[in-house]
Amino acid sequence: MLGGGGLVAVNVYASATEGGSDQQSWPNVQVLSAPTVYCPDVGSRLTAVPDGARSDVDGELAQLDQQIAAAYQQLKESGQALQQDPGFADREIMNPLKEKRSATLQRIADAIGREGDRPQGLDGLAACTLHSSNQDGRQSTAPQDSATPSQGGAAPSQSAGAGAGGQGGNGPVVADYADITTVQPDVSTPAEQPGGSTGTFSSSCGVNANGLFNSDNVIVAPGVSNGAHHFHDYIGNQSNNAFASDQDLANADTSCADKGDKSTYYWPVLRLQNGKQERDADKPGGGTEGNAGQIVTAKQVTLTFEGNPTSKVTEMPRLLRIITGDAKAFVNGPKNANASWSCTGFEDRQLKDKYPLCPSGSDVVRTFRFQSCWDGRNIDSANHRTHVAFEGPDGSCPEGFKAIPQLVQRIVYDVAAPSLQDGGRTVPLFAVDSFPEQLHKPVTDHGDFINVFDESLMRDMVDCINSGRTCGAGAAQQPPSQSAEPDPTQTSSSPAAPPSDTPAPPADTSTPPSDTAAPPAETESAEPSSEPPADTPTTEAAPGTVTELPRVDASVSPKKSSTTTSGGGDISRPTERPDTQAPTASTASTSTAAAAAAGQQESPSTAPQTEPQTQPQAVQGGLAETGAHLWPAAFGALLLVSGFVLLWRTRWRNSA
Repeated sequence: MLGGGGLVAVNVYASATEGGSDQQSWPNVQVLSAPTVYCPDVGSRLTAVPDGARSDVDGELAQLDQQIAAAYQQLKESGQALQQDPGFADREIMNPLKEKRSATLQRIADAIGREGDRPQGLDGLAACTLHSSNQDGRQSTAPQDSATPSQGGAAPSQSAGAGAGGQGGNGPVVADYADITTVQPDVSTPAEQPGGSTGTFSSSCGVNANGLFNSDNVIVAPGVSNGAHHFHDYIGNQSNNAFASDQDLANADTSCADKGDKSTYYWPVLRLQNGKQERDADKPGGGTEGNAGQIVTAKQVTLTFEGNPTSKVTEMPRLLRIITGDAKAFVNGPKNANASWSCTGFEDRQLKDKYPLCPSGSDVVRTFRFQSCWDGRNIDSANHRTHVAFEGPDGSCPEGFKAIPQLVQRIVYDVAAPSLQDGGRTVPLFAVDSFPEQLHKPVTDHGDFINVFDESLMRDMVDCINSGRTCGAGAAQQPPSQSAEPDPTQTSSSPAAPPSDTPAPPADTSTPPSDTAAPPAETESAEPSSEPPADTPTTEAAPGTVTELPRVDASVSPKKSSTTTSGGGDISRPTERPDTQAPTASTASTSTAAAAAAGQQESPSTAPQTEPQTQPQAVQGGLAETGAHLWPAAFGALLLVSGFVLLWRTRWRNSA
């Protein structure tokens, strides 16, 4: 009896307290976030590359990204060495990275020099620096032009152990989220003027429910597999991959309701950091580069083309390429950042460098407003920016630019506000895919567009917008005005600390939301199908459907048809973006002395788990698992009951 009782007491006590130690190994919970690598962005500064050198330069720029990703991975894996030897980072990581970058920059200069004037100043972009991130998400030794969190919306305070290094070990952190109800309204639009164009044209292209993903970027890195180092959602054109030529795009199928729109629209996927494996869990661009967790299918996507408040718009040239935002804004700074995050019912409040915490019943909204002024000549440029521009504060285009229809992408997700107190253990964190060293910061959000409208449909669009009408296959799906008043019961008149409690988790956290693509039943090691999917349906995938991650790895080079200004030229900064709401830059040193601190952050006791999870984190510690660990208690209970029975029988016999 004593032995059985002891087994029961000891085992139950151990099971009840083991959750405390489990907190240390929970992938979402880290006291300190990972350090990151800052390297000058070369691509944005190459404003003049001859057409004959473009292919070579694009390949070398992609190689620079690969070098940074490899250095970041080495940094993550060297925590103990960094802690024991402060000079390890410079000697084994940063100096070799500089040498590799220097050789690559030399090849870029040679490629441009063969076709035109050799660029000057590239050698000065070879050196990189190491920066550690504090718990609040700021960089302790940030580069001079690095993005820093804005003051809109008070950041939630962190409790012990809720430093949230993310499932992939490279972000996000708790301070990357803000309660939308504490943010002051900040949306303003230029006043309409006589001669402006007030119509809208919408295209309906689905939500990528059939799961067309890849980690390529045909605009920035054509002909390079995994050129983005993170996964993109694709709607519209169904043949978009790194090797797609202009002819491939023109001949492709489309998910758009109006088949005259074969344009390609893509953006980084949003993931729930809930421990679930997607088919890219062990592949480049996915789990091997810190992009982990369940990919969320959007609840709604609206594509609206708007006019210009001061003038009529002209037709977009076919195959015009536009990227908006900056995938490297965390280290590049906010110069080209164009992220906008909000919640339904609160879209008069836009966050630039925070993910929104939405109240119950409100959905997360990502909005991309693309550049709407075109230089009238080129469909692309060397840095993919200078051929287009944003309109000024009054709505007018810069001198020499023409107003074109402005694409506004609005993407809505049915995801709950994460539980920040426990680092997303109860309700998972959500974040966009990113380059590994960008730490999944919301300021790195970006969107891409290639115009493959039929010319007749583009003319119809321009006529609709200039005449002030509402047209297009998606006209009925246009979102409500951003200036709509939110529910007064859920807003506050001034910023305040967010509520201490988070929305209650769903009853069964192991079941994905109805609007998200369900994860595969089991992990497969085979490559996803190389066949492009059929036309994207406009309804979400049924629960339990395996999410495919199709990828086309062709061996042909993309056809070059874009026209850019020929000649070499000096390295210059990208054109200033007329956005007064971007986060402000911080000033600090660029020393590599943070290596020692980085080593302390990445010590073995707090290093992020890199092994893929085979089941949702939310079910760890659940009833089934607890029962599996209580068998000694059950055996003890049996001994205890047997002792009572034996005692009763002995007393009965003695009395008889």
